Amino acid sequence: MTYDDGRVKNFSDLLQIADLEDQLAQKYPRKSVNTPAYPNDPGRIRHQPFFEKMYGRTESEVKANLTEIIWLRKSQKKRLLVTKINDVDKHLQAVSDELEQYPALLKYVTNPAGTFKWRTIAGTDRLSMHSFGIAIDINLDYSHYWQWDCKCKEESQTLRYRNLIPRQVVEIFEKHGFIWGGKWYHYDTMHFEYRPELLMRE
Repeated sequence: MTYDDGRVKNFSDLLQIADLEDQLAQKYPRKSVNTPAYPNDPGRIRHQPFFEKMYGRTESEVKANLTEIIWLRKSQKKRLLVTKINDVDKHLQAVSDELEQYPALLKYVTNPAGTFKWRTIAGTDRLSMHSFGIAIDINLDYSHYWQWDCKCKEESQTLRYRNLIPRQVVEIFEKHGFIWGGKWYHYDTMHFEYRPELLMRE
């Protein structure tokens, strides 16, 4: 993999043609974020070959390493597919088990909108992190997504941040290696993905 391609990139370029250096340069904040700064989206800048090399280059390669976890096994008992690589399945099961210790949090994470699905990000040719079995979208009823809220597609659009997900939910996911889309300016508060390389940079 190319670490540094030598190009000078604007924000749009970073999303489309990030190298590994760009991906690792992101600073993901562990502290609570009330209003993310434009255009900081720590985790959205991804070097796709990194994930393909680790989790699979094709749908069939990824599927060969998927396994089921039981989400909220005491209360909901929902089966979800995630990858076994890097013990993502064990980390996500640990998130689920810890969340069940706090009944007040369960409404935010019941009926998750999905984990594995081989697809591109809407409006791009880049693979979603769901394609690699390392992401989960939690309950849509309590979630906000920048394109839904502003009814726009331009990354440069001025946004009004919205979020209903409690800080404790986020901290539990982060404890087990997942970053949260609610810390992005282009927020996606339902979305968590396994990205320990960013959490280890504190």
